[in-house]
Amino acid sequence: MHLACKIIYWVDTDRAITSSREKSSKEMKVSQPNDGTVGIVGLGNMGLAIAERLAQDFPVLGVDLSAERRDAAQQAGIEATGEISDLTRRCETVLMSLPAPAASAAVARQIAAAPGVVSTVLETSTVTPSDLLSTRGIFAGAGIELLDAAILSGVAQMRSGTAGLVLAGDAARIAQVQPLLDAITPKQTILGASGAGMAAKVINNAVAHVVMVILTEALALSKSADLDPEAIISILAAPDGGLMRPLTHRIAERVREGDYEGGMSLEAARKDSTLAVRMAMDAGLPTPTISAAHGIYEMAMSMGWSREDYAALAKLWEQWGDTSFVK
Repeated sequence: MHLACKIIYWVDTDRAITSSREKSSKEMKVSQPNDGTVGIVGLGNMGLAIAERLAQDFPVLGVDLSAERRDAAQQAGIEATGEISDLTRRCETVLMSLPAPAASAAVARQIAAAPGVVSTVLETSTVTPSDLLSTRGIFAGAGIELLDAAILSGVAQMRSGTAGLVLAGDAARIAQVQPLLDAITPKQTILGASGAGMAAKVINNAVAHVVMVILTEALALSKSADLDPEAIISILAAPDGGLMRPLTHRIAERVREGDYEGGMSLEAARKDSTLAVRMAMDAGLPTPTISAAHGIYEMAMSMGWSREDYAALAKLWEQWGDTSFVK
């Protein structure tokens, strides 16, 4: 199997994908079919960063509706075009890196309608598992295999080769495109069935975004108390600090083992949560995340778990989801 075009398409959903037929006079001539070129469709910040990584090991063809983005790619030494058909006629392997689930579906339908030599597609866009499975269904009708290839890092990490990549789907097909994956990053995690990689990425991003809010609240509280923000950063980042300890101890050791004996009681944690809410009120600072979390402690207390380690609040979600977090 040829390691051909990875396709990343930056789709403007308000425009037809078949529009923008005009090509920049600077665009390079498209190579011949099955020449080993890796295609990048969608030359936004991440798409271009991926193209630059791949260009170290493969000839690269970029595709984007924007002449400006194509010019940027060409300035980086990346061959560029505005047509998906330039890729499908020569590319067995395609990668999509798109701005929204609807864009992935639109590109999938276009490829599936005239697949050419495409046999494998890698989805690097941020989509939900259900989005991934829907797009997978579109490709399946054309005999194309879709793999999760979720990127867990930013543009800077991609350019430096330190980005994380979470893969899921057919193991044999992942193995077939391994050289291409290695060109992107050596940091790869392989999960299970299709959709698992996207689930991991969405959850990872959700945690990062919530943590960003609560850390900003903590920074504001520290400033209101005339504390050096650097001191708070150091305290939170320590192994026994408030940022890492809940993950490495309470989730990984207590919740996963179903062990709520001893430790800091739920009652004591609820008291500390009350103090944090009061401190914010005294400072006149809105702390919606801290306040919302306090409500969970009140709910867990009402369940009669006051003397258990405060990790016991996870049992609320076990009940709500009719599941178990224990290994």
